[in-house]
Amino acid sequence: MALFEATRLRKRFGDRVVLERIDLSFEEGMLAGIIGPNGAGKTTCFNVLTGRYKPDGGRVRLAGEDITGLPPRLVARKGVSRSFQIMNLFDEFSVRENVALALPEIRARGFDMVGDAETANDKADAVLERVGLRDKADLLARNLSYGDRRALEIGIALAAEPRILFLDEPTSGLGADATARLAELVRSLKRTLTMVIIEHDMRFLFGLADRVSVIHWGQVIAEGTPDELRRNKWVQASNLGQLAPAGEER
Repeated sequence: MALFEATRLRKRFGDRVVLERIDLSFEEGMLAGIIGPNGAGKTTCFNVLTGRYKPDGGRVRLAGEDITGLPPRLVARKGVSRSFQIMNLFDEFSVRENVALALPEIRARGFDMVGDAETANDKADAVLERVGLRDKADLLARNLSYGDRRALEIGIALAAEPRILFLDEPTSGLGADATARLAELVRSLKRTLTMVIIEHDMRFLFGLADRVSVIHWGQVIAEGTPDELRRNKWVQASNLGQLAPAGEER
């Protein structure tokens, strides 16, 4: 049984059909990718999978449990965490405080950190160690570089102790060096965490993903390993084929 599964998902906005019969499944320990042209429905799909949008049809299951239509806070409590294409950080809080506020025990206390601040800070520092920001824990979030802000957003998502992590365009706005550092971070996390990534940077995604699904016209029109997709005739004929890099080590 897949850790996370979506079957026959449908979503429309008025007369506009955005998703039509989407089927996706993600095995535990997998790093999966989702690609497609602009307007293909990728972000809408992410929003349905993580509870921000309620589907008009179909089911979403986590470890066999039906979580279809649950609000985002309940989906998060079940173990689904995500980042956003547009970052959401508390700029006037320290890096450590941003992570500590995402800890399950702090959220359960209504974001009250007074009760056991030392334990919360220790846990936050452990998360920051994982994302390479431990030495910047005391900085204000607004003083971080753009690449470090991306890493912090991932740290905040990790602090929720998810079973599966969704990342929406994590390389957006990053230069080559910051993208390379993010790739190393994701590569280290994939050893212990199931992840799903929407990404426009094919070299980044194809260098990391175990499987990739292609969404177009609101449907999954191809899926497979990066090597399989490079050989896919539709992908080769599309502009995605021009972006898919030659095979390389993951």
